[in-house]
Amino acid sequence: MSPIGILTLIAIYFGLLIFISRVVSKKSSDNDTFFKANKNSKWYLVAFGMIGTAISGITFISVPGEVGNPDLQFKYFQFVIGCAIGFIIVAKVLLPLYYRMNLTSIYGYIEQRLGIVSYKTAATIFLIGRTIGSAFRLYLVVFVLQKYVFDALGIPFAITVLISLALIFAYTYRGGLKTIIITDTLQTFFLISSVFLTIFFICRSLNLNVIEAFEAVKNSNYSKVFFFEDYLKGTYFWKQILGGIFVTIATVGLDQDLMQKNLSCKNIGEAQKNMFTFTGVFVLINIFFLSVGALLYIYADKNGIQVPMVNDVARTDLLFPEIAINHLSIIPTIVFLLGLTAATFATTDSALTALTTSFCVDFLGMDKSENQNKPNIVRTRHFVHVGFSILMFLVIIVFNAINDDSVVKMVFKIASYTYGPLLGLYAFGLFVKSKTVHDKLVPFICLISPAICFLISQNSKLLLGDYVIDNELIILNGMITFLGLWAISKPATSETRF
Repeated sequence: MSPIGILTLIAIYFGLLIFISRVVSKKSSDNDTFFKANKNSKWYLVAFGMIGTAISGITFISVPGEVGNPDLQFKYFQFVIGCAIGFIIVAKVLLPLYYRMNLTSIYGYIEQRLGIVSYKTAATIFLIGRTIGSAFRLYLVVFVLQKYVFDALGIPFAITVLISLALIFAYTYRGGLKTIIITDTLQTFFLISSVFLTIFFICRSLNLNVIEAFEAVKNSNYSKVFFFEDYLKGTYFWKQILGGIFVTIATVGLDQDLMQKNLSCKNIGEAQKNMFTFTGVFVLINIFFLSVGALLYIYADKNGIQVPMVNDVARTDLLFPEIAINHLSIIPTIVFLLGLTAATFATTDSALTALTTSFCVDFLGMDKSENQNKPNIVRTRHFVHVGFSILMFLVIIVFNAINDDSVVKMVFKIASYTYGPLLGLYAFGLFVKSKTVHDKLVPFICLISPAICFLISQNSKLLLGDYVIDNELIILNGMITFLGLWAISKPATSETRF
């Protein structure tokens, strides 16, 4: 498929999203629509659309890519099991709390429980973590599109990023969450369809039926799931399970992005129904992503295809696009591009909306009754939306300028460093009912804890006898934050107990 053909496909795709946005936001584009989708979202649409938000473009290309590493294979599924447990905890513990308090921003709980400075600190942590994480996810996928499409057209990387963010802005700035509930449903359909169709096309190329493909994956060198051999390694079963649980609690249950969709349901019953359904689909779709990875490597071995190199480094996350675009027919190429685009922009559009919501509610107080009727309040929200789009653009440009593999790996851990303090804040608020904190000292605790974690992580082999800290870093971060909050605690009043 030619670069012009790919560009035309992407243009049609975004034209459809912008059309949906216009239809959805035609009746109303006020802040209640943008922030909460008028509290009228259908739980099944939220559940289905959340798949597209939770599975980013990184998952789409990197999870299948890492299957070829003999030390990893299907180890990611251990983490997915932990995630599933985490989703259930979020549904049973955190969602009821948020609905009982009728929150627009979930960090409102911290304000009432620990104080205004703690509240602003929690919201700032989210803004930093989500901006960096979402920018990096978009960067990796734009990097793929640049390599296979836009370089051939002579379009600079910065322009590619700018166009991508402008398109996202175009279909989210009016309807916000209400638009995203619909567009993410459509994008999730493309995402899931692309996974199944990719399996179909690769199996057909390998002359395998469904049963034969299952046996081929099962008997390959890529399908080991459980790792119990060495607890020192990051792949160890219980480390992955615990990491999955706490990463999910922090990055889903304590994240305005994914919780904002849940809070748009009519009531707690529908929100929990959404979470349970989403959990089942999430586990299932990740099994298929891992299977795609195994089939890609089987196909590559059979056809003598090498993992693409970038700066003399093998990039396994480019194997999927390499095969889909350069070695399969035009239909699989279209399927791959639709899936990759859907996975990427379903994550980014949701993140931009959540960042705008958090800033408008947590820092500008737009949900306060005294501010809701202020003139130009919607226009102010538009400016905030533009501001976060520009900020994300600048972060992506910085990533591209650095272009260092060690930095890439470091950014994957950003959630452990940024969301760890949120884990500690909420744990203290929920489980230490008799105490509150000296509010003004909380920002220092939330800065010191990640710094200590960084030093421990960088020197874990020396300090802990070859022990490698992996996803459980977020647990350590949360524990240090919790202990720091305990150290600056004081007796709680009746008004601060929940």
